[in-house]
Amino acid sequence: MSWEPVYRLVKRIPRGRVTTYGTLAKALRLAGGARAVGYAMAACPNGRGIPWHRVVGAGGRLTIPEPHGSLQRRLLEAEGIKIGDARRID
Repeated sequence: MSWEPVYRLVKRIPRGRVTTYGTLAKALRLAGGARAVGYAMAACPNGRGIPWHRVVGAGGRLTIPEPHGSLQRRLLEAEGIKIGDARRID
């Protein structure tokens, strides 16, 4: 399966904003839902300008494990997004 439709939609997320895996899945009517978007993001190619860090879990939770979890947090904070103690977007 090609993840290009997911990547095209993720590229449209504005700087300083986030969306959830579930929202992307619903918008694309993906079989497998949020989990399918998670697989797509895990397979995200480098060097294509896909802002993978702007995709978060339900309720604004940061769900990416380390070492990429810290990178996601730093990238989001650099865009002005506030992250609470419970690894949730405020």
